[in-house]
Amino acid sequence: MQLLLQNIKQLVTVESHGKAYKSGGEMRGLGVMEHASVFIEDGVIQWVGPSDTFAGSLGPEADILDASMFVALPGFVDAHTHALFAGTRENEFALRSEGKTYQEIAARGGGILSTVTATRSATKKELKKLANRRLDAMMKHGTTTVEIKSGYGLEPDAEIKMLQAIAELAQEHYITIVATFLGAHAIPPEYKERRGDYIDLVCERMLPYVAKRNLAQFCDVFCEVGYFSVEESRQILKKGLSLGLRSKLHADEFNSIGGTQLAAELHAASVDHLEHVTDEDIRGLKESGTVAVVLPGVSFFLRNPYAPARKIIDAGIPVAIASDFNPGSCMSFSLPLMMTIACTQMSMTPEEAIAAATLNGAAALGLSDTLGSIEVGKQADIILYEIPNYRYLVYHFGSNHAAKVIKKGIILEFP
Repeated sequence: MQLLLQNIKQLVTVESHGKAYKSGGEMRGLGVMEHASVFIEDGVIQWVGPSDTFAGSLGPEADILDASMFVALPGFVDAHTHALFAGTRENEFALRSEGKTYQEIAARGGGILSTVTATRSATKKELKKLANRRLDAMMKHGTTTVEIKSGYGLEPDAEIKMLQAIAELAQEHYITIVATFLGAHAIPPEYKERRGDYIDLVCERMLPYVAKRNLAQFCDVFCEVGYFSVEESRQILKKGLSLGLRSKLHADEFNSIGGTQLAAELHAASVDHLEHVTDEDIRGLKESGTVAVVLPGVSFFLRNPYAPARKIIDAGIPVAIASDFNPGSCMSFSLPLMMTIACTQMSMTPEEAIAAATLNGAAALGLSDTLGSIEVGKQADIILYEIPNYRYLVYHFGSNHAAKVIKKGIILEFP
C-alpha cells in the first residue's frame, strides 16, 4: 500500500539524526521544510523531501493526497497517562475550587482510592468501552501513541484485569499502546496498617505474574510522602528490573524526597512530574539517559507549582511533555493544550514543546527508533493540521486543529 503526501505547505520532521532524543539546544531544531512531500509504503516512510524532487515509483493503486493546505507534524506520543479507569471525580474538583488541597481530599478518602473503588467494581468489558472512546478522542486531537498505566486496582485480580484490558485494546485499536504496571500507586485501604505486606504482594505475586505474561513493558511507582518512600520504591523497581521491566517513576510532585535521584541511579526510562525537583537532582539526571517528563496540565488543574522545564532543558537533559490524563489531577488528554501551558507557564518555546511531545515522548517509552519523527525508515504516524504554520498550533489553544490523522500510513476516518 502506497501513500504520497504531496505539496505539504509546511512539514515539521523533528529529525533525530539517529539520536534517541533531543536535548538542550537541539530541542529547537525541528527540520522544517516548505512545499514538501512524504512517500509512504506499507506503513513506513520511504522518502522525505521537496515536492519537486520526488522521483519515486508509484503503483497504479497508490493514493495521492494534495496537502498544500496543511501543516504536517509527527503524531504526538503521550508518555504518561492513566486512561483506563471508571468513575469521575468532579466533586473533588469543586472542593479544590473552594480551597481544599489534593492531599486533604485524599486524606478524606478521595483521590486515587476513590477511583480504585469504581475501577474495581467495573468489568473488563466496561473499562475497555470507556477507554475506547477516550482513545478515539485522543487520536482526533493528534495523539497516535499512548502509554497507559494500571494502578487503580491495587490488588492482584483488579490489576491484572486492568492490564489485560490494556493488552486487548493494544490489539484492537489503531493507536499504539504501551502498558505500564503501577501496582505501587497507593497503599490500598485493606493494607493501611500492613504496608510491608502490600509491598511484598506487589513484588512477590503481582510483578512476577505481569512479567511472565508480558502484560507490561514498564514498572512505575508513586514515590511521594504518604505513598511510597524512596527505599520502598527502590525495592519495587529493582524487582521489576530483575524480571525485565524497565523503570519509570512518579517523583517530586508534592515534595522533594529523593525520587529523581533514584530514577537516575536506576537509569530509569523516565522520571515524571518533577514539580519540586532540586538543582542537585537535575545535575544527577545529566548522565543517566533518563527522560524528564513534565506534566503541565497537572499543575494547571491542581494550582500547584510547575516543573522547572526551562532549567532542566538548559542543563542538557531531554524533556518530554505528557498529559497525565486521569480523573483526579488532569481530566484532559489534549497534548496541544499541554504544550500551550508549557510555553506560557514553563518558559518552553513552541519548538521545544513540539520536540517534547513527539520524539522525546517516544524516547520516554523506548520507541524513538521507530516513532516520534518523520524520517525514512520510521512508522508513518503523521497529523495534518489546517493552520498557517506550526507555531499556530500552540498559539491558538482550546481548539482542535487536526484535519487528518495518518496512522501506519493509513488515513483514518472518525465518526
